[in-house]
Amino acid sequence: MLNELIQKAQSDKEYFESVKHSLETAATPSEVEVIRDELIEGGYIRTHKTKQKKKPYKPNPERFISTDGFEIYVGKNNYQNDYLTLKLANKNDVWFHTKNIPGSHCVVISDGKEVPESTLTQAAILAATFSKASGSASVAVDYTKIKNVKKPSGAKPGMVIYKTNQTAFVTPDLTLANQLKEK
Repeated sequence: MLNELIQKAQSDKEYFESVKHSLETAATPSEVEVIRDELIEGGYIRTHKTKQKKKPYKPNPERFISTDGFEIYVGKNNYQNDYLTLKLANKNDVWFHTKNIPGSHCVVISDGKEVPESTLTQAAILAATFSKASGSASVAVDYTKIKNVKKPSGAKPGMVIYKTNQTAFVTPDLTLANQLKEK
């Protein structure tokens, strides 16, 4: 039983690190409100029940265009990460996330085409830039096709498992992110 409690505590620790990162990078009050709602839904924050119905949350991940013309989406919180990975992306799109570090899920929309190496590198840089390791010189970023990414039953928002991945080592670059950002 102690081993189960240790595993749950480790899982909770990883989850709260991702929530902390989302709070640190939230740019607007509405982004903070989404994170608050996530914590309420998870039972981590109590709230007074009100009769007002909240509007359903519509994820709005950031959109970038690679130099090769491929769309790259970046989730800024756990709900956006789930939306990108589980709803927006198709099985042959490419998914990115920093290795063992809280951060954004990034997805390259392939539209059935082969994704060039330069786009894969740019997406890995975006994943590193929008992670807790954004100030590091070299960041390990795992990537794989969406069909290899799964959400375990009962997992918290933003938590996934994946297999048959590759790892790229990149340097975060906010300048590149600003250049690729869709205007």
